[in-house]
Amino acid sequence: MNLDLSTKYLGLKLANPLVCSSSSMCVSLDNIRQMEEAGAAAVVLHSLFEEQLTLESAGLDYSLSAGTESYVESLSYLVELTDYKLGPDGYLEHIRKAKQSVGIPIIASLNGATRGGWLNYAQSIQQAGADALELNLYHIPTDTSIRGADVEEQYLDVVRDVRSHVTIPIAVKLSPFFTSMAHMARESVTAGADALVLFNRFYQPDFDLENLDVVPRLHLSSSHELLLRLHWVAILYGNVAADLAVTGGVHSAADVIKSMMAGAKVAMMASVLFQHGIGYLTTIRDDMVRWMMDREYNSVRQMQGNMSLLASANPAAFERGNYMQTLRSHVRRR
Repeated sequence: MNLDLSTKYLGLKLANPLVCSSSSMCVSLDNIRQMEEAGAAAVVLHSLFEEQLTLESAGLDYSLSAGTESYVESLSYLVELTDYKLGPDGYLEHIRKAKQSVGIPIIASLNGATRGGWLNYAQSIQQAGADALELNLYHIPTDTSIRGADVEEQYLDVVRDVRSHVTIPIAVKLSPFFTSMAHMARESVTAGADALVLFNRFYQPDFDLENLDVVPRLHLSSSHELLLRLHWVAILYGNVAADLAVTGGVHSAADVIKSMMAGAKVAMMASVLFQHGIGYLTTIRDDMVRWMMDREYNSVRQMQGNMSLLASANPAAFERGNYMQTLRSHVRRR
């Protein structure tokens, strides 16, 4: 049987739905080459942070070691990064070198939540050769005077502005913590998103009781986190005019297949590669092929959306009606 693993995401034809998500692994060109060799169909580069753009515009030196542990994608996972400049100019050069090093699409990533210096830099990213741009909208509003609607509008302004400045496809990486997730998804698409990446992971700091200090903690994801992503991808599939990507909790071929069944075009992963190495991508792809052959699936497209809300014979499973059923299904055993 000839299997067609290809999918289309952000207008890019990919050999399969396995995409390496934004992480510190993508700082290394050698790692990106290994990702391609192991079967990754595309790579999302580590994020360039809004704070880095702000610092450079102020003429400040932002060295590699400064604030390493504050990054969303912790740089402490990798070694031998001392000669790599993570600042804006270095990031653009990294895009150019990555494009020269591999044949798979390279997706850049910008992390922030305000309009700031994003606009001109988004254009520079396009000029550097990035195939697409992922906007990683990461902001925790702590001001009690700011309304939820204001936070949403701030995000949407960023999407609109960036869309007006670039022609390459844009993906918007959202968190699940909006009052109306479905509405925010639709508005993000209206603002110019070509794809939605579900979901961003918020990293909560911990308390150090010995030193009475607040310290960063980064925990790798687990497959359990996939459930929230599957739920919302299945709801949004066919209801928003954008590609859907799952990120967070993808650790196995089964997780990738579930993501496709929900309606995703790609499944993004990083934590599992930190745990098992980049070569584990090959294992996931091979396991996926075996699963499809055993069940006589000819293509990935054949399964995409098969378990979405639109295709479900039990829509209540996605709604409140399933809440009582879930609770009743848990019986205490002595």
